[in-house]
Amino acid sequence: MKTDDFDYYLPKELIAQTPLKKRDASKMMVLDKKTGKFEDKKFTDLIDYLNPGDTIVLNDTKVIPARLIGHKKETGAVIEVLMLKDLGDDTWECLTKPAKRIKEGTIVSFSDDLSCVCTKVLDDGIRHYKFIYDGIFLEILEKLGQMPLPPYITEKLEDKSRYQTVYAKNLGSAAAPTAGLHFTKEYLNKIKEKGVNIAYVTLHVGLGTFRPVVVDDVTKHDMHSEYYILSCDVANLLNETRKNGKRIIAIGTTTTRVLETVADDDGTFKEQSGNTKIFIYPGYKFKGIDCLLTNFHLPKSTLIMLVSALAGKDNVLKAYKHAVDEKYRFFSFGDCMLIK
Repeated sequence: MKTDDFDYYLPKELIAQTPLKKRDASKMMVLDKKTGKFEDKKFTDLIDYLNPGDTIVLNDTKVIPARLIGHKKETGAVIEVLMLKDLGDDTWECLTKPAKRIKEGTIVSFSDDLSCVCTKVLDDGIRHYKFIYDGIFLEILEKLGQMPLPPYITEKLEDKSRYQTVYAKNLGSAAAPTAGLHFTKEYLNKIKEKGVNIAYVTLHVGLGTFRPVVVDDVTKHDMHSEYYILSCDVANLLNETRKNGKRIIAIGTTTTRVLETVADDDGTFKEQSGNTKIFIYPGYKFKGIDCLLTNFHLPKSTLIMLVSALAGKDNVLKAYKHAVDEKYRFFSFGDCMLIK
């Protein structure tokens, strides 16, 4: 299986640069994974595809303003640090630009209140830094940090909250779980009123989101690990959903990765937390989810491979071609697809 098998043509103008004024105003393509048929709908039609007793599962991670611009203490060179994973004891795994300027012991200063020292040098621009600060760390980040928007978004985000879901709770992500950006609190209440269960897991999105697939052979790609949590209450609810013959609908690929990591071969769940490196591509047998709501993903990315595993590569690429023809909006601030 080649990485190039997951390529498709995307005009640059279809990459959504800004969110729509209303969160729930996006278009939604509905793709039947069994037949390959698709239809054009609106996101607010999602409720029509949900049945009482089904459970939708969302990722409640919260994006930290993780992009910091500082200066190398010795030379004054501008250094960009993107915080990816909390390693504990004020130490973070970070993506650094330009990484070649940073060795062990290098100090980067961001303000009078915040600096960091490199404690470990790894490949692919990754460095470990111990942060030194005066005050409350997250308050300083709120003041100095920028939202870590993906590199394909070049326009400034006027409202930081639009790169957070309305249910974001657990701080720790370097990117938003973007399928969840379509939901409003009102719409979630409407879903609940229909008798659909709503459950939350946590996966802190890290380097996996930013790292492209650079190998020709898909199976040789090395996924970066990301921290997840699935609580006892949620595990029980998911098991009850399965027992009642109802469906589990994952909101986003990050949620999918948690559920597929935790699910046993018989499709049951138990309370669990840890780091996952799960890589889902065609040939994978799903055991944790039945349906998936997700945005449109980058060509040749691990995420288009995941949706291809669920719905079939040919079905997905045909649907994506239709989305291009119909001028759907792509990627983080774009439209969505329900795979049922």
